[in-house]
This record gives sequence, structure tokens and C-alpha cells, in this order.
Amino acid sequence: MKKHSRTTTKATTTMVIKKAEKHCLDKGIRLTDPRRYVLEIMASATKPMVAYDVLDRLGKYLDNPKPPTAYRAIDFWVENGFIHRIESLNAYTLCREDHHHKGSQFLVCDDCGDVTETHLCHLPDALKSKAENNDFIVKGWNLELHGRCGDCTKTV
Repeated sequence: MKKHSRTTTKATTTMVIKKAEKHCLDKGIRLTDPRRYVLEIMASATKPMVAYDVLDRLGKYLDNPKPPTAYRAIDFWVENGFIHRIESLNAYTLCREDHHHKGSQFLVCDDCGDVTETHLCHLPDALKSKAENNDFIVKGWNLELHGRCGDCTKTV
């Protein structure tokens, strides 16, 4: 697998944490240390991370963290829209959009593992009509497109 990744900065991580602090304060929910640390880990990641990689990094912040600690914090951030789950990779990535959507789309490079988040603010009409034709109410969606990213295409 080829390796190239996007960079993250301390400023990005700080901005995400401040946004999370405000979100928790506004919603009246606790920003526990494990939640904060997991979000810091995700904000500094350059690639999607599996839960056990998050757990491994969490060990730098907490003494001998257990898997449920990592999973609970990850689930919390998924539920609150700060982290997305990439189903096909069984991994998680930081939400890089400034506003909430009911659905997310991900471009997954099968060569290097890079994931690019994109958003359609509304479900495409073709999918919406299929759901309606089946008396199905869509509450949210995630779509993953697999292929080759621009960087990998240039190196072929």
C-alpha cells in the first residue's frame, strides 16, 4: 500500500477541541478526559483509524485504558457528529465539515488508504425516490466510493 497522507496541525486539533467544548456545554453533556483524548487523537490523525489504534494511542494519556473506554468515547463522538465511521474499513475519521449533514460520502483510495470526505446536502433524487417507492423513511446515509485517488493515479 502506498503511503501519502494529509497533514494536520496543532491549530486544527485546538479548533476541533474548542468546537467540542462548546458543543458539550451547549448540550449540557460532560466532556470527560477519555472523550477529549479520543477527539484529540482523531483530530491529529492523518488517516482513518481502527478502534484498537485509538486505544493504543489512548495509552499515552491514560494508564492502561481498556477497549470499552475507547469504544464509548468513539461512539459518543460518532453520535455527536464529530467522527464518522468508514464501514468498509471498519475505521473512524474526523468529520472535516463545518455543518451537520444527514449523510456523508467518502472517497476511499484502495491503493493508499486515503479517505476524502465529501457532502451532498440532500439525498440524490434517484435514491430518495427508491426509498419512497418502498415506503422507507431515510434518517441518514453514508456512501463509500472506492477507487484510486489523484496522488495514486499520478504515480501509475
